[in-house]
Amino acid sequence: MTALPGETPGTVGTDTPQDAVSTPDAGAEGPAHAEAPEAPGASEGTQPSEETGADASAPDIPRTDVPGADVPGADVPGADVPGAEEAPADAAGTESGEAGSGEAGPVAADGTAEGGADASATAELSEAQAELAAQRELRERIEKRKAEKAAPITAGTGLSGTAADLLAAVRAVESGEKAGTAFFDAPAARPAPRQPSPAASQPPRAAASEAAPTAQAASPEALDAVLAVLAEGGAPEALARPAVGALGEQAAGLLRTDPWRLLSVPGVRPEQADGFARALLGAECGPDDGRRTAALVGWLLERAALQGHTALDAGAVRAGLAERAVGDPEAAVRDAVEEGVALVFHEGDEPEPDDEAADVEAGDDADGAGRTEDAEAAGEPARVLLGLDRYALAEESLADGLARLVTACEKAADWSEAAAAAPSPSAAELIRTAAAAGLVAHSGGEAARAEPAALIAAARGLGLRALGATHSEDGRRRLAAATGDPDTAVTLAGLLSGAQGPGRDEDGALALDLLVVLDAPQLDVEGAAVLVEALADGARLVLSGDPGVLGSAGAGRVFADVLASRACPQVVSRTPDPGPIGELVSGIGIGELHRVDAPGKEVVIVPVRDAGEAVHRTVQLVADSVPRAFGIPAEETQVITVGHGGAAGTRALNEALKQRLNPGPGRFGGFDPGDRVVHVPAPGRAVPGVVRSADAGGLRLDCGGVPVVVPQERVESSVRHGWALSAHQAAGMRWPAAVVVLPGDAAQGLSRPWVYTAFGRGERHLSVVHGVDQALPHAVAHVPAQERTTRLRPLLEALPTPDAASLSG
Repeated sequence: MTALPGETPGTVGTDTPQDAVSTPDAGAEGPAHAEAPEAPGASEGTQPSEETGADASAPDIPRTDVPGADVPGADVPGADVPGAEEAPADAAGTESGEAGSGEAGPVAADGTAEGGADASATAELSEAQAELAAQRELRERIEKRKAEKAAPITAGTGLSGTAADLLAAVRAVESGEKAGTAFFDAPAARPAPRQPSPAASQPPRAAASEAAPTAQAASPEALDAVLAVLAEGGAPEALARPAVGALGEQAAGLLRTDPWRLLSVPGVRPEQADGFARALLGAECGPDDGRRTAALVGWLLERAALQGHTALDAGAVRAGLAERAVGDPEAAVRDAVEEGVALVFHEGDEPEPDDEAADVEAGDDADGAGRTEDAEAAGEPARVLLGLDRYALAEESLADGLARLVTACEKAADWSEAAAAAPSPSAAELIRTAAAAGLVAHSGGEAARAEPAALIAAARGLGLRALGATHSEDGRRRLAAATGDPDTAVTLAGLLSGAQGPGRDEDGALALDLLVVLDAPQLDVEGAAVLVEALADGARLVLSGDPGVLGSAGAGRVFADVLASRACPQVVSRTPDPGPIGELVSGIGIGELHRVDAPGKEVVIVPVRDAGEAVHRTVQLVADSVPRAFGIPAEETQVITVGHGGAAGTRALNEALKQRLNPGPGRFGGFDPGDRVVHVPAPGRAVPGVVRSADAGGLRLDCGGVPVVVPQERVESSVRHGWALSAHQAAGMRWPAAVVVLPGDAAQGLSRPWVYTAFGRGERHLSVVHGVDQALPHAVAHVPAQERTTRLRPLLEALPTPDAASLSG
């Protein structure tokens, strides 16, 4: 790795012995990896998101925890939703389901959405009794579905909760019972009307102008009532609209009787809700108030979901309650379970439902480390988990759907001729494996993406309806180039919405025989459940991706759980990523950061002393050095940094890059024509674009060739400048050149998956603005991905195991 051509010593591009990337010294002790702080959103060894929406300053609400406090070094799943402190992923994330992470929807004590319930149906019952009844009914449904696992699973019956609502909505549109516009109030997962299956030769749909989804407007009466309650409790008026969005039209009454429901509003922290409750209730409230403890349990589980967990150890929940002055955490957890705030799960043998609440109290020791030796000797389960029903049902549905694909596929297909014509041995192995299995896991790096492309081409050559779905528009273009046919590639969001792909058959399933999902690590559990439910019986699903990249924005670790469960055949690519960048990234994947030969200046290290110099050098690289040395224009160079806040976070870098590359007054809500932006149509899903214009309809963007109109009221919360992105936002995409910025205050946000993801985003050139000294090799060698607590793996392990001879890799 050397200086860029034309640079003098000490200028941008200098590679000195002090900054050269080298293998970490086994004896050197780098900075210890700091534990993620308490705020929600930390993941992969990072700090929480600092993104914010409303100003939360108000009497009786401490300002130390208000949303919006900048935390340098934060790059977390969901941290990329502008205007929301707690919104996983880029990625996901959620990007897709990506859509699943981010602002958690309002959850009642029985896990259902607030505000939409019919109050008259429970007029004779207290709220707690109604919630308990709903909880018991939910348990009965789960037990019934578990008992039915051995039976054939028909399309459309494996989902509950949000996924089932989507399916019911689509079928209602098909039957003519309701108009499609009736469901526009659910923007995060709005299905398109299912259409009859087109012929395989039907031309693809043209890219259409897309309007960004908007939330259902709150009634003026509801807003006025909530404003009055917020004012009485000393809370900021800016929380009114989010409160109605989270709690529904009855938000004012709910907040007045239970002020801690304010925790349902994204970005509100317990200290703020406590101040609000004191102002409304006075001496009536205390730290052990049942309303407070129940809200805290739900908040802890929602926060865990933002960190990627679908469940949380009961001991960790009790510890979190104790940190917030709850006198009897065990009783608080038990009461929350009885009231339906959380569901209980056991790793190991499952007890009778009536014993679950008692097991929460006795199942773990005080510090959450596990059961006592006496309990273990008695043969009781080793661990008790708590979770929200939305993720529990999604995992159950996903496991059922994957089991359906495994068992319903016709396994006697002969694709031997197609395999023999494959362009590589790994591609041939993937084709043979897919011929004999309904579910296949394929793993590999960037170069290995050619193997799913070969599978799609081979399947279409056999007359099958085969398609590839990617995480981003950039990935779709790369897949289409690899297959040589633009009809073979769609984005996952476009496929599920109906904007891309073949549409639906008469049963409402995707009209596909084979679906290959690339960038599979970006799948969260809710998005994966919707996808699998959309596949017909007998269809084949191939999950393909690089296990080393950052995980999904939303809760869950679907691809990792599928790999770990060994529930399906696996194909591991033997195709290495080429060139110096490929060699560097491959080493990072196994925990080694070493110098690579880069005769063409493919990899350059730029040492900096502080954050100010990091910003200056980054702008110089993007605007001058990289275009001059490699002929790569600034619009094709992507800056990637660890977090949004700090002196060299995305906000500071975007401001500096805009001033240099596209100065202007920001007359369109802070944006000018030509600005590079990232649009977040749903929590966890980041879509790069360019501002074209603005009018009364909103801000008009060009997102990878697709026109998008963002309404004025959503510009502030869903659009941000995009010259600089976080690694989670950049996952699933590549650019001709990438500039990775590592300022000194980013050391605690580094991990092996973060470095692996960020360094792999450049195709031809990678510049590393390096100011973290030994923290970089330390992170690569010693800071792996943060483990996520999920239930999908054991659910999949309970399925019939494929024949060992069929497993590869």
